[in-house]
Amino acid sequence: MSRSDTSEYSALFLRDIPLMDTRAPVEYGKGAFPMASNLPLMTDAERAKVGTCYKQQGQQAAIDLGYRLVAGETLESRMQGWLDFADKHPDGYLYCFRGGLRSQLVQQAMAGEGFPYPRVNGGYKALRGFLIRQLEGLAKSLPWLVIAGRTGAGKTRLLRAFANSIDLEDLANHKGSTFGKALSPQPSQIDFENALAIRMLKQSEHGFSNVLIEDESHLIGRCAVPLVLRESLQRAPILLLDKPMELRVRELAEEYVLARITSLRTTLDLDLAIDKFRRDVIDNLQRIQRRLGGARYQKMVADFQAACGDFLRLEQVELFYPWIEQLLVEYYDPMYDYQLRRQERTVAYQGSFNELQSWLAGTGFST
Repeated sequence: MSRSDTSEYSALFLRDIPLMDTRAPVEYGKGAFPMASNLPLMTDAERAKVGTCYKQQGQQAAIDLGYRLVAGETLESRMQGWLDFADKHPDGYLYCFRGGLRSQLVQQAMAGEGFPYPRVNGGYKALRGFLIRQLEGLAKSLPWLVIAGRTGAGKTRLLRAFANSIDLEDLANHKGSTFGKALSPQPSQIDFENALAIRMLKQSEHGFSNVLIEDESHLIGRCAVPLVLRESLQRAPILLLDKPMELRVRELAEEYVLARITSLRTTLDLDLAIDKFRRDVIDNLQRIQRRLGGARYQKMVADFQAACGDFLRLEQVELFYPWIEQLLVEYYDPMYDYQLRRQERTVAYQGSFNELQSWLAGTGFST
């Protein structure tokens, strides 16, 4: 029994329904959805030819050209991809940019092979518009509770201990600091916003009394936190997470040094891994050179270089402890203290990781 086309956008996102995106790869690359797979009707080059034909000769000529470009073995190959997707995801839907000609052609072609497959009415544009509206509305209405604390206090670990939370750094694939770049690329801004809106929609559906989120700056790497969300979070009550310097240094050494070197060593030998790590960190230090000042910057680079050299011989992450503490004392802590003083926010609770975890569990947060 064939299924009908749908305009139930909320259900698609809440249920993580698989979506077949029939737009050209260049369109998909600019922005898509977490559940979508790109199985285009046309390549970028074919789409460009059809677009030029449309401008010069009109719609029918463009349609005729499209049929000629996507025919024979080319059509058979793409058809196999569409049918494989439908077979693997019988509950899915397909779409193009506006839910128009391209998705109709794919739908008709699949039906001709005996595999009717439903479309999303309005296509990508309608889905994207729905998520933008959800993001703007939910940013203002969700009951936010913000985790704040110095770098290395364990904010993300506390966040991930509870189900009613949103991890912006995970969505942005970046740890949020100058040195938090991941090895894999960050999503596009549109992809980040789409994933964030879907996460907010799911939290809203659960009806939690509070939604936990980490205090973030305007940018997480290259991904910008939407202004409407930042404004809401600046008015929300905060939890202040305290942690002694010694433990913060240890946590950062594990997270930013050892984990990254270990990841690099999956494809590189130790010498090359350390060299890549060293170059990346020095690039990051150069970005904050103005704030550090010349003398402190030079010392920080020298101390880091020395730690890298010693690590090559001894492979002990503790060798980076003095440099990490210097970075916290000279850069991160003063910046955090300044930002906290500028804000007038209600502190709902302040304490250690275990104290905050117990307090949150006692106020109804779900682990």
